[in-house]
Amino acid sequence: MRISARADYAVRASLELAVRGGAEPVKAEAVAAAQDIPHKFLEGILSDLRRGGIVLSRRGGNGGYLLARAADEITVADVVRAVEGPIVSVRGERPSALAYSGAAEPLLPLWVALRANVRKILEGVTLDDLAHDRLPDPVRQLAEDPAAWHNP
Repeated sequence: MRISARADYAVRASLELAVRGGAEPVKAEAVAAAQDIPHKFLEGILSDLRRGGIVLSRRGGNGGYLLARAADEITVADVVRAVEGPIVSVRGERPSALAYSGAAEPLLPLWVALRANVRKILEGVTLDDLAHDRLPDPVRQLAEDPAAWHNP
């Protein structure tokens, strides 16, 4: 599984807005500088996040971007879906839409289980959790497992 630069930047930009508190709009340039994201690339990501209901944009001299909802109501999965679509897909399809035969039949439950576990983790972590460095215990335990840090 691969997390694209687009998804990583989207989560980082959303997190930057969450950390700043949301009272005043934040200019894209400020988000780009704070997170070391190419400004032009970020503009496209912010547009996707706006269309996905994650951020609001305000025009004008005091304009910029704000989270569309409270940070504790926006999951990492919400952000990733806004810029990438489905969390886990196989050849662009949701695993539940696939069919295999013969020796490949065991792949279907494997892909479904993978999707379910990735969703469980990403839907269980909010921007507020990240902003306050408090990953839910099951996620933190997985992250603290030494095997998780080593490539096989």
